[in-house]
Amino acid sequence: MPLSLVSTWYGAFLVDEGRVVRAGLFPEGTESLRERLRSRRAGGIAPEEAELIGHANGAKVLTRDRRFASVPGVIFDAETGALPPPPPPALRVGWRELLLEEAEEALRAAWDPSIHIEEAVRAMGDLDATVNLLGERLTSWISRDAPVVEETEEGSVRSIARRLVEGSGDGDPVLPGADAELAVARRELARLYLEAFRTREGMESAITGALPKKAPNLSALLGPLLAARMLAQAGGLARMARLPASTIQVLGAERAFFEHLRGRAPPPRHGLLFLHPDLHSAPRKSRGKLARALAGKVAIAARMDQQGSPLHAELGVAFRTRRDVIRSQGKPKAARRAEPGSGLPLDGAAEDR
Repeated sequence: MPLSLVSTWYGAFLVDEGRVVRAGLFPEGTESLRERLRSRRAGGIAPEEAELIGHANGAKVLTRDRRFASVPGVIFDAETGALPPPPPPALRVGWRELLLEEAEEALRAAWDPSIHIEEAVRAMGDLDATVNLLGERLTSWISRDAPVVEETEEGSVRSIARRLVEGSGDGDPVLPGADAELAVARRELARLYLEAFRTREGMESAITGALPKKAPNLSALLGPLLAARMLAQAGGLARMARLPASTIQVLGAERAFFEHLRGRAPPPRHGLLFLHPDLHSAPRKSRGKLARALAGKVAIAARMDQQGSPLHAELGVAFRTRRDVIRSQGKPKAARRAEPGSGLPLDGAAEDR
């Protein structure tokens, strides 16, 4: 039977059929333990753990700890059920505070400040729905006024709402015909509509100003608003930096993707990336290639921003170069205008030869 390697916060153990055959307890000093805890959290291997692996003498060793997956002679097996012995009673008392401190440190290290961008994007979406709902209700209410009002009203819902709010007294000088109490209530509804619209504009302005500071490469490549929506869809910058380009390409098209898995639709070629000007203005047959090219640059930009890298303008230049190549490939040969040095005639007379 293979041995099982079990690692805990107080040491590592080689277990054979439920029996500990060799133990490597961590030092009892607080600083030594703190060093090993942080090393394990970062994916490192403690000296005691490496020593135990060496004592296996080439025997097959199973473990549930992914840190050892790349170590020769150790096989990752999530199903192995070996259990370690309980910690010594003296350690349970003295190291409890240290473990709590390290847990708090791990939580702080795992916190992603881009969560504020995510919440702002979701709030902007909620405000869009609120503004639309209030605007529809206000429009419906205004349409119930006397026909003479329909002849004199002008502008959008916002302009009419401003005229309602700027009215004075208990009546409705702009759109008369309702009871005084109802006119006041409608004016309050118009005020709420305008306030929600102003808040939504402020939220958009805040995202546009904040995101280039946190993710300069994504903002330059996609624009702040689209980059913020991509981050919110991905679950934050840290998670987006780990996604492959193929996943980034279809972010926001999850419903279409699952329909494809059920055999009811073709695979989606793009998700939120369709909102990029270069994609939604491109011919349909070129959008898939453009989305792949853009997703590849977005994946690189996300990883650079996650590492705190400054703005690299060459990412945008590389995408635009690839965009021009894709667009030229999609044109009929007779209609192409050759770039200097391409070898094609500038007058488009290739078909005459």
